[in-house]
Amino acid sequence: QVQLVESGGGLVQAGASVRLTCVASGRTISSHAMGWFRQPPGKEREFVSAISWDSDQTFYADSAKGRFTISRDNAKNTVYLQMNRLKPEDTAVYYCAAYTGSTNNPYSRGEYGFWGQGTQVTVSS
Repeated sequence: QVQLVESGGGLVQAGASVRLTCVASGRTISSHAMGWFRQPPGKEREFVSAISWDSDQTFYADSAKGRFTISRDNAKNTVYLQMNRLKPEDTAVYYCAAYTGSTNNPYSRGEYGFWGQGTQVTVSS
C-alpha cells in the first residue's frame, strides 16, 4: 500500500504561484508514474499532469501547459506541482495519485490505484 499526503494548497490571488507537494509513505513510488488531478466545485475530477517514474516524460492538460510544472524526487518519495499564473478557474481540490494501471494512459484517472486526500487551492480574482 502507498499512502499519499498532499500539502501546499491555500487561498491565493489570481496571478500568484503555489507549489503543491505530495509525500508518499508505505513503500517507494520510484517505480510508479505519478499524477495530479483536480476537482473543481460541482465538477468531475480531471487530469492535470503526470510524470513517468524516471522523470523522462511529463504530460499536461491543455489548461496546465505553460503554467504548471510537475517534478519528482524519488530519493524523497515526493512529487511536486509548481503552479504559476494561477487563475480563478484553477480553484479546485488537487489530488496526487500513483499510477498502477497497464494501458499506458496517464491521462485516465481509472489507471491510478492510490490517491491522496487532496489539498484545496482557491484562487480569488
